[in-house]
Amino acid sequence: MANGIFNAPVPVNEPVRAYAPGSPEKASLKSRLSQMLGERVEVPLILGGEEVRTGNTADIVCPHDHGHVLGTFHQAGEAEVQRAIEASRRAWITWSEMVWEDRAAIFLKAADLLAGPWRDTINAATMLNQSKTVFQAEIDSACELIDFFRFNVHYMRQMYTEQPLSVDGIWNRVEYRPLEGYVFAVTPFNFTSIGGNLPTAPAMMGNVALWKPASTAVLSAYYIMKMLEEAGLPPGVINLVPGRGAAVGDPALASEHFAGLHFTGSTATFQGMWKTIGENIQNYRSYPRIVGETGGKDFVFAHPSADPDALVTALVRGAFEYQGQKCSAASRAYVPSSLWSEVREKLTSQIGTIAMGPPTDFRNFMAAVIDAKAFRTHKDAIERARASSDAEILCGGACDDSVGYYVEPTVIVASDPAYETMKVELFGPILTIYVYDDAALEATLDLCDTTSDYALTGGIFARDRGVIAHLAQRLRHTAGNFYINDKPTGAVVGQQPFGGARASGTNDKAGSIFNLLRWVNQRAMKETFVPPTDYRYPFMGEE
Repeated sequence: MANGIFNAPVPVNEPVRAYAPGSPEKASLKSRLSQMLGERVEVPLILGGEEVRTGNTADIVCPHDHGHVLGTFHQAGEAEVQRAIEASRRAWITWSEMVWEDRAAIFLKAADLLAGPWRDTINAATMLNQSKTVFQAEIDSACELIDFFRFNVHYMRQMYTEQPLSVDGIWNRVEYRPLEGYVFAVTPFNFTSIGGNLPTAPAMMGNVALWKPASTAVLSAYYIMKMLEEAGLPPGVINLVPGRGAAVGDPALASEHFAGLHFTGSTATFQGMWKTIGENIQNYRSYPRIVGETGGKDFVFAHPSADPDALVTALVRGAFEYQGQKCSAASRAYVPSSLWSEVREKLTSQIGTIAMGPPTDFRNFMAAVIDAKAFRTHKDAIERARASSDAEILCGGACDDSVGYYVEPTVIVASDPAYETMKVELFGPILTIYVYDDAALEATLDLCDTTSDYALTGGIFARDRGVIAHLAQRLRHTAGNFYINDKPTGAVVGQQPFGGARASGTNDKAGSIFNLLRWVNQRAMKETFVPPTDYRYPFMGEE
């Protein structure tokens, strides 16, 4: 065994490719998109390194062209989950004992594979199956996932160097053991990088995982698994178990070997899983670690001193990039009446220029929402707003699912600050604005704090530094990621560790050392070099 004390490579955020007209990267990605559009992929389960086909299949489609089937994927049931658990237990024996440098090398290689030969494939899968534009795919399925791999290796090494004080005659040490059992990673459709990070962050720390991706994002998950295999990940360390929620989740949470939940998804689903874990708590070998990032009803609060141009651009990008399907997306805004006329004019003007269509056309700023269920949710909310006396459709509002699940970027102006779209997460391209009286600033800050159950992201716009300080303090508990004069989206690994509180999750900050700390179990060790040989203490020498 090597006896060097090794450093991990210093991580640097992966540069975002521009895909400019005529660029080699655009030509390469376009070619891969064309190739994948002509394929029909069959995605199996991957259990202990083996491809398993259950025959219980579902289609993989393009949300922007739901008649186009990219392939099918096999779905797991209880028998396959039990097989995955057994595979993970076998893998744990050697994986949990592997030195950290060898584990790190796998994920560092995966980062380089994704930065190079796998970039087009995973970006294209994200664009086609999750309907992301080229830029949204690039910053997510390429750059952010590369960053997760590289920065998590750096944080792992940093964690291991955190050691206690030793005094004369004693050597104190702490080791960071993996959990005893498997981590159940449940990942969403909207970020391929989250899909890749939730099983790999625990795995990097020596754990094994069962990975259930969203059924609407199986294609990118499958290619990530194949890339990890190429990087040298041993069989069974991560087991891919796509399928329906209860069919996979119930047996995964029932096993005595369940050791942790790494989750991103809806608040209701997370709360239901937490309840199930609580009901099963006496059956587990250890108290499970529960880490979750859930919903958001993210705000932009504008002070009368805000720059209208910066505010409008932040609203357009924050609300409508990736069709508002980000847990961090701006979905409610508070605009002072003194700015409203100018903001309204510039906002409707900018939105009027937005191009919407398939992500294979790089000129489009928006594509389709993820599926028919999401489409109905957004359409129903827009129709209720159109019929309500408390709301007005300022722009947008058209919905068309004849070819793809298209919902226009829509702005609602609510006269009631507690109107439903100011409170309820829709996860779509719908922004609701409440125009407040300048004199009611403090009361409106209270509304911003109390109207929603969530506390994920939020942003403020103001010029006066004293005002900025005041707003930031008044809204201190409203967001785990807080932005000043910027949109509330786009957290970067290593720069803005991500997560929120209240109904938005456990705020364990993906992309930081604090998330990795949840996947280890510390053992403190004290070694005494010359131990005492008599039980008596000096104070016992006289009365």
